[in-house]
Amino acid sequence: MSPSPAPTPPSELFSVAGKTVVVTGGTRGIGRMIAGGFVAGGATVIVSSRKADAVEATVAELSELGTCTGTPADLSTEDGARQLADTVAAGHDHVDVLVNNAGATWGAPLAEHDTASWDRVLNLNVQGVFHTTKFFLPLLNARSTPDEPSRVINIGSIDGIHVPFLESYSYSSSKAAVHQLTRHLAKHLAPTVTVNAVAPGPFESKMMAATLETFGEQIAANAPLRRIGRPDDMAGVAIFLASRAGAYLTGAIIPVDGGIATVG
Repeated sequence: MSPSPAPTPPSELFSVAGKTVVVTGGTRGIGRMIAGGFVAGGATVIVSSRKADAVEATVAELSELGTCTGTPADLSTEDGARQLADTVAAGHDHVDVLVNNAGATWGAPLAEHDTASWDRVLNLNVQGVFHTTKFFLPLLNARSTPDEPSRVINIGSIDGIHVPFLESYSYSSSKAAVHQLTRHLAKHLAPTVTVNAVAPGPFESKMMAATLETFGEQIAANAPLRRIGRPDDMAGVAIFLASRAGAYLTGAIIPVDGGIATVG
């Protein structure tokens, strides 16, 4: 029997230093948490957002920690996704990690949930993930190998795992779709690209602001871990999936929710 290889030191096992990372919706909330974690970890990060001023502000802030650039992009359309990939390709010959975080939510009583609200949410949350991944494939495949695959990390939600108490029908449906799309892409992009999803629970973000203001204490009290998520919780799981430590994982949906959707 051949001797076992020496274990990889944790500093290398969880390293993202030198990786090129794209984070859509990377200027606020969960995307900003993830982008900040990658920048602090030594990655070269490109953030996108619909709002140019938000991109400019985020790039200025994160550039104090490391290497960060950004570009405006509307990923609710196929053309917007193509343009983002083309813009990144103009400055980079490869991408190691694509984080599909850009998303929208909507909540209203059943009778008020109209076609426009469904289109707004699903066009960005589902089609946006699909088209962005599709157009980034040449960059993701440029340097990837089965031993060191490129990574796609889709941001789903625990609302796509359990039934939320709010009437956010289009949002929860879109996130369930993201989870299934993650599995489907994982099957077809292996072995050179892994595709996994993170399903966040309650984190402080603009999307969750109204909910947490009204129900924050109740949500924290009912969570098995008795708190709201912190930025490092989200950055940590993304870094794990992007590092050597996560290289043998694909098609997984990882709840990061303090146990709410799984043991709550």
